[in-house]
Formats: sequence, C-alpha cells, structure tokens
Amino acid sequence: MANKIATREAYGKTLAKLAEEVENIVVLDADLSKSTKTADFKKVAEDRFFNMGIAEGNMMGVAAGLSTCGKIPFVSTFAMFAAGRAFEQIRNSICYPNLNVKVCATHAGLTVGEDGASHQAIEDLSLMRSIPNMTVICPSDAIETEAAIRAVAKYNGPCYVRLGRAAVNVINDRDGYSFEIGKGVELAGGNDVTIVATGIMVDVALEAK
Repeated sequence: MANKIATREAYGKTLAKLAEEVENIVVLDADLSKSTKTADFKKVAEDRFFNMGIAEGNMMGVAAGLSTCGKIPFVSTFAMFAAGRAFEQIRNSICYPNLNVKVCATHAGLTVGEDGASHQAIEDLSLMRSIPNMTVICPSDAIETEAAIRAVAKYNGPCYVRLGRAAVNVINDRDGYSFEIGKGVELAGGNDVTIVATGIMVDVALEAK
C-alpha cells in the first residue's frame, strides 16, 4: 500500500502541473494558501495567483468576474468558509449565471484535527448540492483528486470539489481506473450488503467490507 496522502496535497500538486498546461487558469485564495496547498500553484505561476484575504464572499465575486473574461478561476478556502460565509455569492454570482468557476474547498468534514469544531463542515455537501447548475465532486484519494481537478478544468460550468485535511490511503492505483464526472465505481464485490461512500470515507468503507 502506498503512503497516505491528503487530497488537499494532491490538489496543490495538480494545480501546479496545470499552471504550465492551461494558461487561462487563475487561482484565488482567502489567506490560507499554505493549508489549502494553492501555494504550490503560486510557486510556479505567481502572476496568476491572488490572495484575496479573509473576504470569502468578495473572493467569489472576483472569481465570477474573472470567468466572464475567459479565465478559469480555481477558488480555495476551508469548506466551512466557502460553503458557509460565501454561500450567497456562490449561489447568486456563480451558479445563477452558470459561470465557469471551480470552488475547491479543503478541510471538509470532521477530520480537521486541531483546527477544532468551528472549522468542521458537514453541511457543505447538502448546501452545494442544493444549488442549480452546481456540479459537486468529492474525490476519494490522491489519484482521483488529480483526475477530478483535471476534469473540472475542462468542464464548462460551476464546480464544487470537496477535499480533506487528513491523509488517506491510495485506493485507485488499479488497472482500468478512469474518472468520469457523475459516475460511481465499484471497488469491491460481495453479496451481503452494499456500502456506498464518497470522499475520504471510501478508505474507511473498504476497511469495513
């Protein structure tokens, strides 16, 4: 089994690769780039990286504007702040006009460690899924994260990608793996019970099978 890798780590590394492949990608962060790993993008494309400060709603509005100019904005902060503080701007400024903005939120769920309860977000999935035009993706490991980020970079429309702080096992390093937006995959067969999981809980579900 490969070493455990957090999906946020894979996100940052993939953004850095895409910086050299897709010149229209820009990255916005709310003063958390070391934690969200968008600092990896800044290292290779500083002129396309914007630290918007602790002003998440404004950041979403700026991203919406940039998308109307042909840019592909990747917008990052913690899930609690993206889905919580900036919900109205995501709903009305990004999804209502169906703009090409990628909201990639890290530190989702309960596994935020010492960041504490104020940073835990479990309602972000239901909030983002409730908005028309929003595509919600929750990758299970580092391999799927890279594939998902590459897919949303090509996809024309609003996306919410949910990423974790905690490291998880690599589980998609099998032959025939492919990622497709909106399609689930079977990782283990059986005939007793069906376990459906998403995100970093896929790793836990495989342990429980």
